[in-house]
Amino acid sequence: MRQLITALLTLSVLSAPALAADTAKDNYNAYCVQCHGMQGNGMGLNVRDMSVQPRDHTDAKAMSGRTDDELFKVIKEGGLSISKSVLMPAWNDVFSDQEITNLVVHLRELCQCKYGK
Repeated sequence: MRQLITALLTLSVLSAPALAADTAKDNYNAYCVQCHGMQGNGMGLNVRDMSVQPRDHTDAKAMSGRTDDELFKVIKEGGLSISKSVLMPAWNDVFSDQEITNLVVHLRELCQCKYGK
């Protein structure tokens, strides 16, 4: 019985990062693609009705100019929190801090970049 419990605990620890990535991708697909597009390129369905072009999350140069803290803040508090578009809503009532952190990781995967100081 002890071996079974140890095996299950090990499996859950090893699969946690993969589950977080899946959840972040699922959250992005559920809440972000309408504006940012299925590919994350800023060409979502809502773009034709928007006065400001949504951020292209695949643009490594532009995304490298934003710290992870800025990305976290704009997701949590909305565009105005970093002097960007009012059209970017605050998601603090939808996502937990951990889910927002996971979304930041997902954004870095989309742009294949890190903050470039």
